[in-house]
Amino acid sequence: MIDPRTPILVGCGQITDTKSLPSSERSLVAFCAEAANAALEDTQTASGGHALGHEIDAIAVLEFFSDISPRFRSPYGRSSNPPKSVARRLHARPRQLLYSHSGGNMPQYLVNRFAEEIANGETELALVCGAELLRSSQSARRAGLALDWNEDPGGEPTRIGDKRFGYSDEEARHELRAAIHFYPLLENAIRAGLKRDVPSHMAAMGRLFHRLAAVAKDNPLATRREGYSAERLSTITDDNRWICFPYPRLMNANAMIDQAAAVLITSVGKAREWGIPQERWVFLHGCADGTDTWVVSERARLDASPAIRGCNRVALEMAGKTLADVSAFDLYSCFPSAVEVAMKEIGLAEDDLRPISVTGGLPFFGGPGNNYVTHSIAEMMNVVRRKPGSFGMVTANGMYLTKHSAGLYSTKPVEGPWRRQDPRKLQAELDAAHRQTVDAAPDGTGTIETYCVAYGKDAPEKAFVFGRFDGSDERFVAVTAEPALLADMLTEEQLGRRIAVNQQDGRNVFRPI
Repeated sequence: MIDPRTPILVGCGQITDTKSLPSSERSLVAFCAEAANAALEDTQTASGGHALGHEIDAIAVLEFFSDISPRFRSPYGRSSNPPKSVARRLHARPRQLLYSHSGGNMPQYLVNRFAEEIANGETELALVCGAELLRSSQSARRAGLALDWNEDPGGEPTRIGDKRFGYSDEEARHELRAAIHFYPLLENAIRAGLKRDVPSHMAAMGRLFHRLAAVAKDNPLATRREGYSAERLSTITDDNRWICFPYPRLMNANAMIDQAAAVLITSVGKAREWGIPQERWVFLHGCADGTDTWVVSERARLDASPAIRGCNRVALEMAGKTLADVSAFDLYSCFPSAVEVAMKEIGLAEDDLRPISVTGGLPFFGGPGNNYVTHSIAEMMNVVRRKPGSFGMVTANGMYLTKHSAGLYSTKPVEGPWRRQDPRKLQAELDAAHRQTVDAAPDGTGTIETYCVAYGKDAPEKAFVFGRFDGSDERFVAVTAEPALLADMLTEEQLGRRIAVNQQDGRNVFRPI
C-alpha cells in the first residue's frame, strides 16, 4: 500500500514555438495557461483535464525575464498578477497565488515545497508554470506591431524565493553583474584547477557541449537541432563569435525563444479520487535545496560548489539510493562551467555514458529564463515513464552557481511516509564554510587567479580579473579596457600572471608587470 499522502507529479506540458506570428492573444500569461492545459490533459483523467483544472488550489508562476531585466522589458505591457491571470484562464480558484523571484533553481524549489505541503495535507493540487516570449517580442518590435499584453485581474501575488541581487556592491562597482561575465570567470578558474592550456580546454568544452547538442538534435522541442560537433562548438567563426572569452556564442544559453512548460503535483489519494491512471504518476523520491556563498568573489574556491554536492547527497540519502542507481540526469547547463562543476560535485566522470541532459540543455534546447527547469522536470517525467522503475536526477541553478535545488524522480513508488530533511540543516552546514575576504581598495602587486574578456559586437571591450595579493590571502576585483592588453589577454596565458593594481576613477585597474 502506498501512503495516500505521498506527493506525486501527475501531468506535464511543454511548448516550443519557432514559427507563430506575435499576437495580443498570446501574452506571457496566456502562454503559461497553454502549457498548463497541456499538463492537465497529460494526466489522462477520465473526466478530462479541463475539469481537473477547477481543483487547482496553488499556482506558482516563474518570474518572467521582462519583469527582471531592463534589456528584456516588454513594451507591450504585463499582467499585474500573473498567477491570477493564469488561474482565470483555467477557471481555477486557488488558495495560493505565487510569483517567484528570479532564479533558475526556482522550478525545482517549488516542486520540493509543494511536495512537502501535499505530504502535510496543506495543498491538494499545485501547478508550477512559466513561459518566455522573447522571440515574439523581438519579432514584434522589428515589425512595428502594437501588441497589448496588459491585464489587471486584481490583487497581488505572494512573492517567493530570494530577491537579493546575485552580485556585491564591489562587483557592481566594476560593472560585474551579468551571467555572461561571471560564468566565464568561473570557467578559467576550473581550467586553472585542471592545469589545462586554452586550446585543450576549449576542445574539452566542445566535447562536453556536443553531448547536449546531440540530445537536442533528436528532441523536436529543441530550438537548435543542428547537432553541432565538438570542433564546431569550440571554433571561432562569424556565427560563433566570442561573447565573453572563453565562451563563444554557442556555449551560451539561448534566451531568444518562445517556450512554456508546466507540471502538476498532487497526492496519491487525490490522484485515485480524480481517476488519474497510475502509469501517469511520477514520485519525487529525494529533494534538497541549498545556497553557496552568495557573492562569487567571496567564495573560497571558484571551481567548486559545496551546495551542489550537499543537495545531491541529501536527495540520494532521502531516496535511499546511490549515484549508480540514477539512469539519467538533467544538469543545469547555462554555460559549460555550470555543467563541469555539477559533474565534479556529483561524482560524474567526463566519460560517464549516462545522459547529462534529457532536453539538450539551455544553449540548444532553449533557455527560457527562470523556467528552464520546468522543462527539465517535465522531460524527466517523460523519460522515467518510458522506462518504469528507472531514476532520473534534475539539478537546478540560480544566479551565478549560487542557488541550488535537486530532485530525484521515478515511477517506482516511495516506500513509507514521504519526509524530507529540513533544508535549514544543509544550509547551516553551507553557511559555516570559510568566506574569502575581498579588498575594496587594493594598491599593490599580485597574480591573476581567474579572468575573462568581454566582447562588444566586433571587438573586446573590457576584461575582468580576480587577483590575489602577493604575500596575502586577500582577493581583489579589477578591470581594464586598454586595447593592447585586451588583445594580449586573448592570445597569451593569463592565469598566474603578475599584475599591479590600484584605484583609478573609482575602479580597481590592473596592468601587467
